[in-house]
Amino acid sequence: MIDAIIIGGGPAGLAAAVELKKRNVDNILIIERENHLGGILNQCIHDGFGLSKFKQSLTGPEYASLYIDQVEKLNIKYLLNTMVLEINENKEVTIASKKGIEKLQAKSILLAMGCRERTAGMLTIPGERPAGVLTAGVAQNYVNLHNIQVGKEIIILGSGDIGLIMARRLTLEGAHVKMVVEINSYPAGLPRNVLQCLRDYNIPLLLNKSISQIHGKNRIEGISLEDLDENGNIIPNSEKFYSCDTLVLSVGLIPENELSKMAGVLIDSKTNGPQIKSNYETNVKGIFAAGNVLQVHDLVDKVSDEAERAATSICKYLEENEKENTELLNIKTDSNISYILPQSLVANEEATISFRVRRPMENVKIIVKQGENEIKKISARKAIPAEMIQIKIPENVIKESVDLEVFLCPKN
Repeated sequence: MIDAIIIGGGPAGLAAAVELKKRNVDNILIIERENHLGGILNQCIHDGFGLSKFKQSLTGPEYASLYIDQVEKLNIKYLLNTMVLEINENKEVTIASKKGIEKLQAKSILLAMGCRERTAGMLTIPGERPAGVLTAGVAQNYVNLHNIQVGKEIIILGSGDIGLIMARRLTLEGAHVKMVVEINSYPAGLPRNVLQCLRDYNIPLLLNKSISQIHGKNRIEGISLEDLDENGNIIPNSEKFYSCDTLVLSVGLIPENELSKMAGVLIDSKTNGPQIKSNYETNVKGIFAAGNVLQVHDLVDKVSDEAERAATSICKYLEENEKENTELLNIKTDSNISYILPQSLVANEEATISFRVRRPMENVKIIVKQGENEIKKISARKAIPAEMIQIKIPENVIKESVDLEVFLCPKN
């Protein structure tokens, strides 16, 4: 019987394992399908990681190594090149490795599998299926880990953070990034990435554009773009052809939750991640979730913080002999918020509420209320979908029997 099995050896899994060990949980096992720990961080060779967590600017591998070193120092067990085939509600984990197929029994499980990219097939763009169409993460893997250039004349669809970072990276590698195309009227990535990766390198950002056709049979030869109006509708006769030999897609991430579903974990339709309580426990007793498998984060520092909070809850779960707290409260939001986590709160316990706004907003007040009691009020000069907003609610503030409300309103 293993006290805590952590599925995924990326930033969430590593941070949770270290925190569990520091809290005197000794029987821990990290299961990682790759041949190394660190997850996606290993291919993120740009800096900007660790600014809030370690008060310094680190590359992805440097950030990961700080946790990997602690895992080694604390003698935390881990399995590499090991695939989790199945988990169930009894917390049995079926794994496959060179040794064969094994079953492990856990007292608790942390889901930390991260997320995957939305692919070209999921976009259903009209046209052929030529070579030269790939996701930003795959391009990053080719260039940073395998020293393979993906193309010379490149167009990037989507202004997510990975796409913006790869626009700069491909430019530095000698490619000509002709433009970044975004379907919305605002960039999907962080403002600092728009500034440092596009404006500093004179890479155009085209907003309100959609691909209507991919041209080319054996290798992509170009794309056709159409203009969109303010409601996202195609403007007639606006189609224009742009030549390229590579199309890089940065069109969103999807939490990797096939294993979660096998265990009977309920999935939120807005986040595509597990539904959780404020202690990061899912609807299945003893199964917790943290990191990008739960919600897509904009900063790895927040992933680590979230995983540490989940680890704290796992410790409490183990210490209380798996006692279940049934006093749960709902959270209500207004139409300005696209999603909110957690989906329910444990009364009289500390909670961290995470959410994103549906569209860019300026000069707003964020108000958290329980009944007539105003718990928090925060003023913000701006709020954008690219930046996750987090609000910490102290212990014993959230009372029983009354649901919480989170809403945004203009400043007076």
